[in-house]
Amino acid sequence: MRFHRLALLALPFSAALAQQQPPAKVYTNADSIRGSNGRARAWWDATFYDLHVTVNPADSSIRGWNTIHYKALKQSPGIMQIDLQEPLDVDSIRQGSDYMTMHRDGNALMVILQSSQKTGENREITVYYHGKPRVARRAPWDGGFVWTADSLGRPWIATADEGLGASVYWPVKDYLADEPDSQRIAITLPDSLQDVSNGRLRSTKHNDNGTTTYEWFVTNPINTYNVEVNAGHYAHFSDEFAGEKGKLTLDFWPLDYHLDTAKVQFKQASSMLKCFEHWFGPYPWYSDGYKLIETPHLGMEHQSGVAYGNKYKNGYSGRDLSGTGEGMKWDFIIVHESAHEWWGNNITVKDHADMWVHESFANYAENLYAECQDGKQAGATYVIGSRRNIKNDEPIIPKYGVNAEGSGDMYYKGGAMLHMMRLIIGNDEKWRSVLRGIQSTFYHQTVTGKQVEDYINKNSGIDFSPVFEQYLRTTKVPVLEYKNSATQTLYRWNNVVDDFEMPVRANGRWLTPSSEWQTMAKTDSLIVEPDFYVEVKKVEP
Repeated sequence: MRFHRLALLALPFSAALAQQQPPAKVYTNADSIRGSNGRARAWWDATFYDLHVTVNPADSSIRGWNTIHYKALKQSPGIMQIDLQEPLDVDSIRQGSDYMTMHRDGNALMVILQSSQKTGENREITVYYHGKPRVARRAPWDGGFVWTADSLGRPWIATADEGLGASVYWPVKDYLADEPDSQRIAITLPDSLQDVSNGRLRSTKHNDNGTTTYEWFVTNPINTYNVEVNAGHYAHFSDEFAGEKGKLTLDFWPLDYHLDTAKVQFKQASSMLKCFEHWFGPYPWYSDGYKLIETPHLGMEHQSGVAYGNKYKNGYSGRDLSGTGEGMKWDFIIVHESAHEWWGNNITVKDHADMWVHESFANYAENLYAECQDGKQAGATYVIGSRRNIKNDEPIIPKYGVNAEGSGDMYYKGGAMLHMMRLIIGNDEKWRSVLRGIQSTFYHQTVTGKQVEDYINKNSGIDFSPVFEQYLRTTKVPVLEYKNSATQTLYRWNNVVDDFEMPVRANGRWLTPSSEWQTMAKTDSLIVEPDFYVEVKKVEP
């Protein structure tokens, strides 16, 4: 989550900054346990989660249980990893009539199995737990539970745990590559509060102890960091969108005193859906519907229930991240977080190191939405202006297997890369077929970044491998060097990975530079069109 019509040169880049490499990050055994598919995880596949959580605003505590339905993919090693982050405590773990023993390895519960787990067998295990979950001090960036109050002093509660993980408040296999096929989310609250979670509301039960249980059901695979609690004094209104798969229900949940304002601002959801269905294919969750839910944090891509906290302003909390004026014409959170319904939720990466697949495409979707609203130049203006946020402080892709997210450049630099790919392909319908093809080929699946790279290479007919290598795995911005001889201009790429080739448009024509000097008709200056995130440098002959 997270144009100035520029002079024709690409944005300036500090070579000194590129050379300042951050200190190597040190990863711990806990990082490996969290981020890898270890022996206590690899043998089983989660198929369904039956989650029940009672939320107590009076002391910021929760209590609940989750029944994990799973299939044994192979013979178990006698141990099962279930994740539940401290300081939450386990009350008991049961499989059938057996009570399980376990030991903690940090935030992982290593459960000792008492019966054999045969290959192909479907089993269940239930974890009962309680405690005060980690508090999100600055959600959504610093995740956990949000305990706050609305402007009338009434409790307002939410969860946001992307990166940190769903296990911050419920016991789960907290591993991106394994999603359940469906899920129940039953949240119990004091009677005065309404819960809005993912999927569709199946039942509302008023209990004898002054609480109400809201049972939501998700009929599709869901990445677990998307499973949400949103409790407050909500109003509700609805609409329908005539989409590629028929009628899609739209449900909107603002705080009660924001109802009239929301009815105006949330109209943008329909134009967003129309644009993204055109470019990416059908909204992936027709059976679960589309919701916008007002939250006390800025926003999050919670599947089928997008968290919205942009204060009913256009831009990003009233600011234009591109600095061009284009970003003030629409609501950033509605557009960016909803783009994740395709990029992040429909296709989810197996490892956080590939999070660029979520964020680069969602950032690029902002560009496409600006284009849908005001034309192709508006989209280009927006993405070019957004490059001012690129830091080039560390590579976009970090180490795999340790739950590590790469640089924030996955947003703006990744979006700039995709914008260049579209221009290099030079056929908007082919580019649209590539974007839609990724969504249909990997529909409701988890993927690696390499799978997405390979798909683009194969279906665009262009090998972008060096481009991916350059922009995702290094901090170096390509430099197009040129110099003049008596009769010609010579040009080549510098500051690039081995075998780097990427066409660019300069001086009104396409050039195909490599690391070797090439020649063209003599020109006093070589001016690259601003759509390309590169530098240009004249060198002495």
